[in-house]
Amino acid sequence: MMDDLRELYQEVILDHGKHPRNYGTIEDYNHTAHGHNPMCGDTLVLYLKTDADDVVRDVSFKGQGCAISVASASLMTEILKGKTVTEAERLFAAFHDMCTRDDAERPSDVDEEALERLEVLSGVREFPVRVKCATLAWHTMDAAVHDKGEISTE
Repeated sequence: MMDDLRELYQEVILDHGKHPRNYGTIEDYNHTAHGHNPMCGDTLVLYLKTDADDVVRDVSFKGQGCAISVASASLMTEILKGKTVTEAERLFAAFHDMCTRDDAERPSDVDEEALERLEVLSGVREFPVRVKCATLAWHTMDAAVHDKGEISTE
């Protein structure tokens, strides 16, 4: 069973890595940030459009990197649409815990379905250097909503 699940996760990562969703530049974005992972060479520009209530109305990215980095950005852009900035930040914290801790608990104030979708990337915790690949898009999103402009996983 574990091998089947691992194979499914690999297929999802490869699909998002080869055919990223929300790739490109959206119009009328009001937040952006550049992200860089020097360990792997991943680079990312994230574009966010939030409304007056801090709801993510649209999000996209451009950049290049390993399959894990691109897949994470692709999944993140799908998940964030319709979420508030606060919800996005909670998801980031829960996702980061999922990627770095074997004993990570699922917070009750986070979208359970979104975390389940992100579970495909949780295997990076077995390879600590890959955690930065999986979390680059999320760090970049956090930098964008706080108008920090640029972030590095270094």
